[in-house]
Amino acid sequence: MRSINRVGTQAMSLPLSADDIVEFHAARLLLLMHICGVNGRIDGLTKMAKLDFFARYPDFFDVARAAVTPAASEAGSDRAYSDGSVESAMVRHHYGPWDKRYYHILAHLEAKRLIAVTKDGKAYRIALTDLGRERSKTLVSRPSFAPLVERMRQIKKTFGGKTGTFLKDLVYRLFDAEVGRRPMGEKISR
Repeated sequence: MRSINRVGTQAMSLPLSADDIVEFHAARLLLLMHICGVNGRIDGLTKMAKLDFFARYPDFFDVARAAVTPAASEAGSDRAYSDGSVESAMVRHHYGPWDKRYYHILAHLEAKRLIAVTKDGKAYRIALTDLGRERSKTLVSRPSFAPLVERMRQIKKTFGGKTGTFLKDLVYRLFDAEVGRRPMGEKISR
């Protein structure tokens, strides 16, 4: 048996899901900083988590985009269909959607010299290093990341200039039943 995320065990013969692989999440966060950040930087863990929420929950993003950009609701979704899928589930935390693995993943990226994390007052700035920019550009060019890259471009267009507090308040306002009233630590599902 092998341990999975210190939560349970899985037989060695069973395949791992992408959700269990740190590099899967690391790649997504590199793309998030590269595409949704300003010059490869995101100011604040709250903003990072909310942008990541919209990347991971396409249906929630479509609703939020329509709420802040009325033309988007008239044009409809850029996706051909919605299957209700969630790329990787998050849990309800004090400031909305959160992934308990963020600290581990950010440390992993920092140890690989792909990002630099600095503190500015109470907020953390997460920025790509030169190596991180290079690696994220490689990820952008991979066909397997094309749907995620396109979604992140739409997220940047819609929410790139917004603050983490704005995004947190928007999530609580639009998704009160799905996020706001969910017990702390419970998985957010669509």
